[in-house]
Amino acid sequence: MAGAGLRAVARRWLLCGGHGGPRTASSSPSCPGCGPPGPGAHCPGAPRSAPAQAPAGGADLSAHLWARYQDMRRLVHDLLPPEVCSLLNPAAIYANNEISLRDVEVYGFDYDYTLAQYADALHPEIFSAARDILIEHYKSLLMKIDAFHYVQLGTAYRGLQPVPDEEVIALYGGTQHIPLYQMSGFYGKGPSIKQFMDIFSLPEMALLSCVVDYFLGHSLEFDQAHLYKDVTDAIRDVHVKGLMYQWIEQDMEKYILRGDETFAVLSRLVAHGKQLFLITNSPFSFVDKGMRHMVGPDWRQLFDVVIVQADKPSFFTDRRKPFRKLDEKGSLQWDRITRLEKGKIYRQGNLFDFLRLTEWRGPRVLYFGDHLYSDLADLMLRHGWRTGAIIPELEREIRIINTEQYMHSLTWQQALTGLLERMQTYQDAESRQVLAAWMKERQELRCITKALFNAQFGSIFRTFHNPTYFSRRLVRFSDLYMASLSCLLNYRVDFTFYPRRTPLQHEAPLWMDQLCTGCMKTPFLGDMAHIR
Repeated sequence: MAGAGLRAVARRWLLCGGHGGPRTASSSPSCPGCGPPGPGAHCPGAPRSAPAQAPAGGADLSAHLWARYQDMRRLVHDLLPPEVCSLLNPAAIYANNEISLRDVEVYGFDYDYTLAQYADALHPEIFSAARDILIEHYKSLLMKIDAFHYVQLGTAYRGLQPVPDEEVIALYGGTQHIPLYQMSGFYGKGPSIKQFMDIFSLPEMALLSCVVDYFLGHSLEFDQAHLYKDVTDAIRDVHVKGLMYQWIEQDMEKYILRGDETFAVLSRLVAHGKQLFLITNSPFSFVDKGMRHMVGPDWRQLFDVVIVQADKPSFFTDRRKPFRKLDEKGSLQWDRITRLEKGKIYRQGNLFDFLRLTEWRGPRVLYFGDHLYSDLADLMLRHGWRTGAIIPELEREIRIINTEQYMHSLTWQQALTGLLERMQTYQDAESRQVLAAWMKERQELRCITKALFNAQFGSIFRTFHNPTYFSRRLVRFSDLYMASLSCLLNYRVDFTFYPRRTPLQHEAPLWMDQLCTGCMKTPFLGDMAHIR
């Protein structure tokens, strides 16, 4: 997320401390933010003839720390010229793994939120219908968890009310950590925690929060497990009863987005000799009407295989369910399926028969879907297909990342964190007060950055600094991810995606402020020698 800032840092480093380049900090007794050099260490940005000496103590140390702070503020201000923002393209495709489209011969697609992108106006409809179903006929927290199973404090809600951090920690035995056994279901369902993984989850989360809030507000006793099941069943009934399908079919212009771009993607792939298939859990009548709206009456001629009501994710693991052919009216036929024909429609089935009948195996197949577990996990881990995740929220998050407010907030937060790490060697009373003030400012910056994305939960990709649990799964289960399928139009069909090399912690020992001032050594390590 800080890619733009790091690119700016690299430019700044070439100016400040690159090999043989001009060093703008050469007149300074030490590099801004680095603190006094330790024994045997030298900052490349400082004159070798006049190394800085640490102040004697007390007020002098406090003044020294604040001077480093002010130096760093000036550095960060100079580091981020206006053009550093807006470097990320919301319509780009991002790679977790190297993949060449030249090697991909077969493209597969989910339907909902993959081929068909839906407008936000659909969410209130699902919420209202599920609420009505719930009316006709519970520890219960909604919270955000990072890649290491820690709850991000400040993101836990009971109903619509935030839960104090102290209560969250008490609920989990004095820690923010969620034990593995509560989290570890392969499809995101542990014994006491469910992961909400796709955009369809938004109405369910909203309804669950509102119902819990109502019960608490009216002092009504309830069992959390029963409440969760009832809400989940109500949301499921919206789909099972076909209500969502009816709303979309009645006003496709309102609910379906980017239909012309979907047509362009499919037509382009076919024109370049690629084979296409569709595997969706939605019924044929709904898919047919949507595809006619986006592509035209001959949409089936674009696909070599079309499978509806597949019952993913069990489609990928259950060998027992056979394929059934549908006629033009959508009625089931009794034929035994010995091959999958172009232009025909098949229902249910299983991936093992699919692989046997098509011989589409391994990395020459690229499948796109919006749900990490139901669409992508089995295909990548068990069958070696390449996978692409459709994350509609990505577009909005990148637009926020591109703002000047976000970039300045994040860069200063990182610089301040680097100062805290290096200056913690000063432990006199005056210095501890300065460090405490910096810690307070850092926490305020973290909250501000979080609120830019969402006041309650922040970014879907990060907690304050760690990747979210969702991000961890995204990296594990997808080779590529993008905001919509239309992003493919920005790349050639033989394009190779290369993931950015993200330094491991031992590969990047310097904070960005040290890097940009040419501090290719770490002078503070001498002051920290007593820790070893």
